[in-house]
Amino acid sequence: MFKFFSRVKTVVGSELNAMLDKAEDPVKMLDQFMREMESDIREVESAVAKQIANEKMLKRKHDDAQALVDKRQAQAEKAIEAGNEDLARRALQDKKTQDQQATSLKESWERAKTDADQLRTKLDEMKKEYQDMKLKKDSLKARAESAKTRTKMNRTMSSIGNDDSKRGFERMEEKVMQFEAEADTSEDLSAASKSLDDEFDNLENDGVDDELAALKKKMGKE
Repeated sequence: MFKFFSRVKTVVGSELNAMLDKAEDPVKMLDQFMREMESDIREVESAVAKQIANEKMLKRKHDDAQALVDKRQAQAEKAIEAGNEDLARRALQDKKTQDQQATSLKESWERAKTDADQLRTKLDEMKKEYQDMKLKKDSLKARAESAKTRTKMNRTMSSIGNDDSKRGFERMEEKVMQFEAEADTSEDLSAASKSLDDEFDNLENDGVDDELAALKKKMGKE
């Protein structure tokens, strides 16, 4: 019934370390521990409810027996007043029987009440411990998620500057330089492929320009 407390120690003790060492998911495991604690609390709540019901039942029986004791006492006194000693004796005999039963029921009720009080106290302790563990669980979950995020970021950042990445970058740089060299070469080839007629056309164009300059000079239109 009180497996709860051993599980509490498990969460905060060596089992948690063992869990992490085995690479188990702390978030899932903490949730599982909390579900087990909740189950234990429900189990104890049920036991407390039954014990309280038993206590009330014994208290009611004791009160009924005590009421009958008081009734038989009153009846015996009434019979004496009426001069009926036989009836008084019978009432006192039954009173004695009921008194013994009331005494026994009182002892049983007191034991039941003590047990119920202890169970209620234990239940209160369990619920308080559960709330403390719930707060701690939320903190541990946040820490676990933060650690996962940091690990992922560190792995990503370390992969950015590794040798493979550098070699790949350098390889792409060489390709760009190769494309530029090919473009320059194609321009040189294009210039070298001009025909002889193209070169004479250029010369003729140059002569026209000279002639046009001389004409403008002659006409004073420089």
